[in-house]
Amino acid sequence: MITKDLILRIFSAANILRWNDHIRPLNFYELDKQAHKMIIAYIIAKFEEEDGRLIDWMKLIEGGIFEFFQRIMLTDLKPEIFHEIMSKKEKELNKWVIKNLSADLSALKENFDERCTKYLLESDYATYEKRILKAAHCLSTKWEFDIIYPWNSMIYDIEKTKQKIEHNVSAFYDFVGVRKLIVNKKYYGFLDLCGQLRFQQRWSHAFRVPKTNVLGHMLTVAIFAYILSLEVGISDRRRFNNFYSSLFHDLPEILTKDIIKPVKTSISGLEDIIKHYEKKHINDKILSLIPLNWHLEMRYFIEDEFSDKIIEGNNIKKVYNVANFNNKYNVVDGSLIEVCDKLCAYIEVSIALDYGIRSPILTKSKETLYNEYSNIKKVNLDFKQLFNYFH
Repeated sequence: MITKDLILRIFSAANILRWNDHIRPLNFYELDKQAHKMIIAYIIAKFEEEDGRLIDWMKLIEGGIFEFFQRIMLTDLKPEIFHEIMSKKEKELNKWVIKNLSADLSALKENFDERCTKYLLESDYATYEKRILKAAHCLSTKWEFDIIYPWNSMIYDIEKTKQKIEHNVSAFYDFVGVRKLIVNKKYYGFLDLCGQLRFQQRWSHAFRVPKTNVLGHMLTVAIFAYILSLEVGISDRRRFNNFYSSLFHDLPEILTKDIIKPVKTSISGLEDIIKHYEKKHINDKILSLIPLNWHLEMRYFIEDEFSDKIIEGNNIKKVYNVANFNNKYNVVDGSLIEVCDKLCAYIEVSIALDYGIRSPILTKSKETLYNEYSNIKKVNLDFKQLFNYFH
């Protein structure tokens, strides 16, 4: 089972500032950067797959998680220094990362720790997926830089930074997905739309530290859903579905903003109106930005995000017992994602309270989340242990 220390490491990324030696119109955090990177990696990989390339999606997902853990462990290094050291002492640094993560990762099932070691230490392991993640990293960095560049045009060497970032992106022009993102404004618009979820702060009605954003929250839910999918022992396809359904589950909030549950449930029928509005505009404002043959999968990820679902033909169907359906039905464990979502919200509130930030909203929310979700059990998962880490 996932340890409390690993959970705290994951959420520590919400405190790690990026570009903190530059003028910024808003703060950029590592958690959001890693979430954006994983979304961009999905886009690139989908285009590569369409072009006839074979993608090992488990290696891509896990590689992104491993790189995220690596970056958290090496957070004190500036990017330039980090890349300089990695070019000369990569194996030594990665051995140090693995050593310090070993207790946490060895507690996870399905030999997760062994694959992390292979990924970080073996240069010929997941080479193709590593390049996709590197390309996604460069594009997400460019997206950030394009925002701060006008604010820093007078800073010494800023043009050199700009040229370096553009050069790094150009190194991946052999990927059809990278070329399409650079050339096609519509596809880049999807990347941009997802990035805008960095600007939407969660719990905006309550003062908290750290101030997590919607984009970063989606990644924490995705990591929990993936790791707990390992605990259950489900198929690779369901792990893929659970990870990406979690990673995109709040994407419709770009249309509605983060409407808190007490508001949704205080007026009869309001939640249904919001869902109807989302579905009505998903086609126009989200699906219109991606290729037509991706639409079914994206709708599968983001509509009725907390329902257990299958696909029959081209139809998405809610079900009540996913154990009755095999791989051909392309299952999404929406009820598992819902508990992961609420667990992450519970942790966000708990961390703020641990910092000494007291308010009736936070205290009441923590109590409500614990009472409603801590007693849920799914297969061999007892969520009370995870909730009790912060009770």
